[in-house]
Amino acid sequence: MTDLPERSVLISGLDFWFGERTLVSEPRLAGKIATLLQVPAVRLETPPASGDVDDLRPSGVPVFRFPEWFVTQDSPGLFAGDGRRTRYLVHLRALARGNRFIDPDTGKKLKVVPVRFVRACRRGHIGDIDWYFFLHGADNQCRGQGRLLFLDERGTSGDLSEIWIRCECGQERSMAQVAIQKAEVFGRCDGARPWLGPAMREKCEEMNRLLVRTASNAYFPQRISVISLPERNETVREVVTAAWDFLEAAESEEDISRERRKTKVREALEGVSDAEVWAEIQARRGALTGQEKSVKGAELETLLVAADEIGEDRPEGVFYARTLPKAEWDRPWMCGIEKVVLVQRLREVMALVGFTRFEAAAPDTEGELDMGVQRAELARDLSWVPAVENRGEGVFLQFRKSAIDEWLRREGVLQRILQLKRGFETWKAEHSASRREFPHPAYVLLHSFSHLLITAVALECGYPASSIRERVYALPQIGYGVLLYTGSSDAEGTLGGLIEVGRRIAGSIRGALELGKLCSNDPVCAQHAPESLHERRFLQGAACHGCLLLAETSCEQQNDLLDRALVVRTVHGEGAEFFSESDS
Repeated sequence: MTDLPERSVLISGLDFWFGERTLVSEPRLAGKIATLLQVPAVRLETPPASGDVDDLRPSGVPVFRFPEWFVTQDSPGLFAGDGRRTRYLVHLRALARGNRFIDPDTGKKLKVVPVRFVRACRRGHIGDIDWYFFLHGADNQCRGQGRLLFLDERGTSGDLSEIWIRCECGQERSMAQVAIQKAEVFGRCDGARPWLGPAMREKCEEMNRLLVRTASNAYFPQRISVISLPERNETVREVVTAAWDFLEAAESEEDISRERRKTKVREALEGVSDAEVWAEIQARRGALTGQEKSVKGAELETLLVAADEIGEDRPEGVFYARTLPKAEWDRPWMCGIEKVVLVQRLREVMALVGFTRFEAAAPDTEGELDMGVQRAELARDLSWVPAVENRGEGVFLQFRKSAIDEWLRREGVLQRILQLKRGFETWKAEHSASRREFPHPAYVLLHSFSHLLITAVALECGYPASSIRERVYALPQIGYGVLLYTGSSDAEGTLGGLIEVGRRIAGSIRGALELGKLCSNDPVCAQHAPESLHERRFLQGAACHGCLLLAETSCEQQNDLLDRALVVRTVHGEGAEFFSESDS
């Protein structure tokens, strides 16, 4: 939902988007999404481009007006004094030209604004509240008689307990009752999906819930992203991408030969044999099954390659990395790190696959989205999803597997992990519908270390912390590591900043560890118990805005699963730290 100057609107589904779109080639991501959404295939395409001023081709994203109930801004003669105020609650059909409501008592045209309350369910369905049903239940005589409704503000705080809905007949009801009688107030959901069209509904057994239109839990986008991996032959990949519209249905080399008769295909495939093209198509179809390794598993295997260079050093390449010689970064406090890789060129592709309401459903620690989540659909007939590609740079740190295995066996670590698990179990009890699982303990360690390092690196690389993103790899069967990268399409900072920091990464890590030892909120932060019902930070240990929390554009877990006590020794001294003071 988006607010415009005089109305609120819902962005339409993909079926209504029109204009020129560009294909984004990333078979691995397309395969994952097709499997996730249970469709045969899906295309990744950019949203319609707006075009230049002189471009007359139509392009855009339509919207639907929502909600259709309004409250008047001015109601002369209806003030009750003592901070109390009454306003008309009216439907779109009662408005005159120019979005004005004519006061039946004075005849004055009153400005209106969208009501801030709507109804929704956990499956993403949304609709207007039936205010007559809210007041009178099944007895809707007042609706038939067209009696006026009012929204009374009986205080100045805007709290639900001070907002009353009243009918002209005298019946009234407090909005605070929504919290008390959740299952009875708005009834069962009718499955409305107005972003897909005015009459689009599906069967739904959920109960309606109150949703404040501008609240942060009204919409949680579900995104999935991958880092493009180096191809064996980027030239072949690029020419197949250019002609993919014609080659997508090819079943053999003979089909490719026939397609070459078309001018566009012949020009695109010039210099590449049918056998090479067919091999690339087969490789793509293997990726499109979505049955290969997890998102992060494939990326980590590439980053762990025992080679001085990974990928091709080409300006148009998608991935190029060089291993930094150990002599340049080997320091006592770096004993837990095995390898430093300067990723001089990378490409991230991110796609929107759906959304949820009330509760977010982020990717798991392996970068995968849960197939069992009830996500709201983006289109009636889904054939493509919006995607963007961002190019940047990064630094990858590989942690020694033996060092992490040894750390996991320590008694202080085991006790701290039990504390974090108790907090997670308390959170899970309040979110019974969630399928989230407690991650591998090494993930919490590396995630917390990543946040500390982002804060330290941002002070010297030229990028703000909000433009640096993380990718945490905690896969015991493959390895452990952290990738910090710039996956942003903006122009902040100077390209090369992260690479230069990577060359002196030992000093940056030393600074990050110093930052983690003391928080401005210590000892309160360091002594926080995850299962505490008072603070209700169940998914965090020693972590707060003074030390670990970052902008959510940087964090892959929305600032959950953090604890600096696993990284360095805090003032509380749990003895669970990975980096020992004796090493520094």
